[in-house]
Amino acid sequence: MEDLQFWDFAVIAVYFVIVTFIGYKTARGKTTPEELFLAGRSLGPMAIGFSLFASNISSDTLIGLPGAAYQHGISAANYEWMAGVVLMFTAIFVLPVLMRARVTTMPELMERRFDSRLRKYLSVITLFLSIILDTAGTLYAGGLIVTTFIPGTNLWEVCALLALFTSIYTAFGGLRAVVYTDVMQACVLIGGSAAMTWIIFGHFDHSWANVKEAVSPERLSLIRPLDDPSVPWLGLITGVPIVGFYYWSMNQYVVQRLLGARNIQAAGRASVFAAALKLLPIFIMTIPGAMVIPLLPGLDHPDQVYPKMVQEFTPTGLTGLILAGLIAALMSTLSSTLNSSATLLTLDFIKPAKPNLTDAQLAKWGRICTFILAAIAASWGPMIQYFSGLWAYLQQVFAFVASPLVATFLMGLWVKSLGSSAALRGLASGHILSAILFVLVETGVLPIHFTIIGGILFAATALFTWLWKVRLGSSDRPDSKDAKIAVMAKEGLERVPRDVMIGIAIVSLLTAIIVYLLR
Repeated sequence: MEDLQFWDFAVIAVYFVIVTFIGYKTARGKTTPEELFLAGRSLGPMAIGFSLFASNISSDTLIGLPGAAYQHGISAANYEWMAGVVLMFTAIFVLPVLMRARVTTMPELMERRFDSRLRKYLSVITLFLSIILDTAGTLYAGGLIVTTFIPGTNLWEVCALLALFTSIYTAFGGLRAVVYTDVMQACVLIGGSAAMTWIIFGHFDHSWANVKEAVSPERLSLIRPLDDPSVPWLGLITGVPIVGFYYWSMNQYVVQRLLGARNIQAAGRASVFAAALKLLPIFIMTIPGAMVIPLLPGLDHPDQVYPKMVQEFTPTGLTGLILAGLIAALMSTLSSTLNSSATLLTLDFIKPAKPNLTDAQLAKWGRICTFILAAIAASWGPMIQYFSGLWAYLQQVFAFVASPLVATFLMGLWVKSLGSSAALRGLASGHILSAILFVLVETGVLPIHFTIIGGILFAATALFTWLWKVRLGSSDRPDSKDAKIAVMAKEGLERVPRDVMIGIAIVSLLTAIIVYLLR
């Protein structure tokens, strides 16, 4: 790859200056846990929507989506539009519960509905997925990108510097700094990706008919047959929405942003806006990967696609913007996972162990946790290069781990009579089955796509939980205070603002049209 030019470095430098300025301006006076973790519950819908989008589009997503489209076609984009569907479901059925309960973390809601055992269970799993998978994986992908674009740099040093810079503005600026920097980073991501897409589209005279002539139809189809290696249709309607529900309704970084909204109307509007933004990756990240199949034939590895696209199709200056976009994606995801993980560690473990801590002391502990978690992720990230096969397997862990959690959470919302012991035992049974199926699938004994496995685990966990509920009977009845969470869920639809419902209808129609046209 050609060396970066002066204007490329200038664009990157300007980006870092702006991020530093935003972090500095928002860091002052953040001494309370609510301000540090929830931005004082004062965020607006546009800021939250952009932040949800930017935090989700990590550097490995920018590389992974075009690569998957090059290898298997645009069916990888099913995860993107389905995320929008889940976000709209969240706005209707989950947000009213979260906003009325006035909680700070999703595990806290689990404790309110069940007991402290479920809170600790969910917290530990969330921390593992966030730090060992999300944060470390993002650092590793970001380190590879920087070392590719800037020869001579060291992977360990890059991971450490990125983790340090991100943790500083996250620790001192809190959620407000994370969200405000995400707004800028989302604009950089969208602008850079759209510009490169337009340039690539120009090689087909900006004609979709020419693209369809040059690229085989199956590569431009969202709905794929049952034996498709990327996203089979059965997995699309089972595992994909279930894993998406965990990511967009139970994941702490998403919940934290929505809880930071000034009211339920702002949170609902943010969900709808983010759902609309999630349609963009279909056009500016996935379809470009399919369009370059005839332009860049013979690439051996899908991870080569995005760097090659940047090398071949972007002029000086835009290359810097693209790299700034990659760094923006990296830092947005890092700041989100660090802030949300520090929130979990502080409020679900440190606060119960030290109940007499003042707000200022809790905020201090939150900052300390941010740096500790960043150090753990930075230390583990570069090690992933030695475990590439294992790491590929770990990417599927979300389907195996999240599906039982979603089943338990939804039953807690909708089954008023479900007690804490039945929920815990049902969830544990689901995860035991997850471990067994994971081994069978990865050893080839059970050749089923992991998205379909997600649906199986969801149904099995719900069945296990119901059987435990029947067996425990009246000895495991929740009290009226715990069951109130389920009552809130059933009342949720009545509390969704009218303009949010109108927005949901519009985005749903737009999503249906896009999926139909690209079916």
